[in-house]
Amino acid sequence: MNRSTGKDETASSTLSDEVPWSDTVTAYDRQHFTIYLRILDACADNASEEEMAELILGIDPVLEPVRARKVLRSHLDRANWMVTSGYKELFAS
Repeated sequence: MNRSTGKDETASSTLSDEVPWSDTVTAYDRQHFTIYLRILDACADNASEEEMAELILGIDPVLEPVRARKVLRSHLDRANWMVTSGYKELFAS
């Protein structure tokens, strides 16, 4: 994490615009698990989509509003899947 910006530079450099979807936990999920948790936490704190896109995903929502929304939605959907279904696989290991 870059302390000056609060952004996770490593994760954002490997971030896909769309999460690769699977009915099982993927390598992408494991690599980006922290991002999923940060998005869920931000949602619980009523953060705006713009704040989440910029601070968590490293996407400027002013310069790329459509992409910011698309990437956030994809990762939020997968984060929700992880907490409703995917977690079972994580704890089965």
